[in-house]
Amino acid sequence: MINISLPFCLFLSKLPVWFSWDPLLPYFTAALLLALGVGVAIQKAPPRAGVLEKIILCGPVFIAMPMAVFGTQHFLFPIGVARIIPSWIPAHAFWVYFVGTCLILGSVSIVFQKYAWLSVGLFGAMLLCFEVLMHIPGVVAAPHDRLTWAVALRDISFSCGALSFAAMQAGGYRIKKMYWVIPATRMVVAIVLLVWAVEYFLHPELLPGVPLRQLTPSFVPGLVVWGYLTSAIYAVCGVCLLINKSTYLAATWVGLFVLLSTIMFCGPIMVQNGSNIGAGLNVVVDTLLLSGAMLCLAGRCAQSEERAIMNERSYEQETSRPLAQDQR
Repeated sequence: MINISLPFCLFLSKLPVWFSWDPLLPYFTAALLLALGVGVAIQKAPPRAGVLEKIILCGPVFIAMPMAVFGTQHFLFPIGVARIIPSWIPAHAFWVYFVGTCLILGSVSIVFQKYAWLSVGLFGAMLLCFEVLMHIPGVVAAPHDRLTWAVALRDISFSCGALSFAAMQAGGYRIKKMYWVIPATRMVVAIVLLVWAVEYFLHPELLPGVPLRQLTPSFVPGLVVWGYLTSAIYAVCGVCLLINKSTYLAATWVGLFVLLSTIMFCGPIMVQNGSNIGAGLNVVVDTLLLSGAMLCLAGRCAQSEERAIMNERSYEQETSRPLAQDQR
């Protein structure tokens, strides 16, 4: 009998660094959940839904895929993740694996649309805990550090998008109790976008999406133009969200623009840095997560606008009935 284990081991030894097992699992997880989630979302879309509506319905999937990637990283790099946890919190190893497990299970729940509102809501609540436990103390400790502010604003924007989706998807009596989340998250996201608009105006060389360390790739024509375009879109849409005018269009434009940035810029960056998850895959998932949060907010704003129109019509009908009876 021919021993096939030796040729197989030789094949694995010849693989490039990009195919090392550490980055392979997050890449595989990201591709699998993204494909499954988009397929399920499109399949369950209303029959008359257009392309834009189907993209907005994929917003929760764009949150689920990064959740799964972050969850796998908790198991692959537990020591690095444990260093982020504040020193006064006990049992670092337990929290690393517990949060990783919750992220993976939550992402599967969202992809298959089983208690998705609960999984997205808990993810948003977890990010709020991160704000209180890590980001706000970091900002207080280094108030002049641009990157610290960017990370704090990034996670609060992710949280707002997730909570807005959960608030509108919760059924029955929960809607009345959670409806206040919609305007609150809209206001917070508006402020974040306005701050980032200034950030991109001052640093147009930064990669469109979340203004962290990553620069726009050198092969992109008109590097500075993309930064100023990002600043303009964030400024206009942030003002619309702040004054509660055309909120659906504003959130949709930001979500689509960030999604385009993920495809055009972050994809090539991921390929160039395949073996470095922090500089490659994490850039994609961060930007895609922002797109998902904004698309979720757009979907909730659309529902709010539809409800407002229906309430206005019902009010007009009720007020017109006595007039018709008087005329008789």
